[in-house]
Amino acid sequence: MKLFNLHTHTTFSDGKEDAEAFVEEALRRGFDVIGFSEHAPLPMENGFAIPEEKLEDYKNHITALKEKYRGRIEIYISLEMDYIPGVTSDFSLLKESMGLDYVIGSIHLVKNADTPHLWFIDGPQKDIYDEGVRQAFGGNIRAAVKAYFRQMNEMITTQKPDIIGHMDKVKMHNKGRYFSTSEKWYMDLLRESLDVIRENDAIVEINTRGIYKKRSETLFPDETVLPEIKKRNIPLTITSDAHRPADLSEHFGETIRILQDAGIREVVCYREDKWQARPL
Repeated sequence: MKLFNLHTHTTFSDGKEDAEAFVEEALRRGFDVIGFSEHAPLPMENGFAIPEEKLEDYKNHITALKEKYRGRIEIYISLEMDYIPGVTSDFSLLKESMGLDYVIGSIHLVKNADTPHLWFIDGPQKDIYDEGVRQAFGGNIRAAVKAYFRQMNEMITTQKPDIIGHMDKVKMHNKGRYFSTSEKWYMDLLRESLDVIRENDAIVEINTRGIYKKRSETLFPDETVLPEIKKRNIPLTITSDAHRPADLSEHFGETIRILQDAGIREVVCYREDKWQARPL
């Protein structure tokens, strides 16, 4: 399979190198497509999103790279957009104003309508995850996880992102301490979200970042979820959520084998300005 990656972060947000370094590394690895997807601005202080005042620079920079590398590699522009009910703006506003090729919708911050606190499920520190469960949900992990999946479902139905980012990342800092991902209540929530994804014609990314960053022993989503995805005929795309050029195809070989073993025969890539299937 010709390699590609549609989920990358550069120094415009929380990535570690300039976009051109990613393009050059992608060419060295034989990629024919790369998509840039900085974290969209958020109306709160944070250490990962692109500042709103840099959006135009981001657009101009990626547009210039498209022209510079035309005929050698296809380059696309996107944003990974967070959805927080009552906090974030409609995805369509930035998609239209920025002329984005596609949108990745992700949940990093979970809202409980009954408290002012947000539960941050990402980052390197599980202590922040634990404190968020206590502050926002009174320590009730089932209520917290349910809120995560329900917020994702609301994002899918109201915002219509093209790709659903790391859909089960809520498990990352759990590490078997609070719940098992094989428990019925958890799998019921996950299946419900997959049904919503299918009904809204969204794409699920198979995200390898948790494994190569040693924050998870499994892919996002977990490989045990693949039969449920296959049963619903939901399209998949493989990404590494790269923050460095060296991350671009990290763990792709093993991931392709896992998908093949699950009976999945193709993934989708954005190419020639449309979604196309690629056989594994």
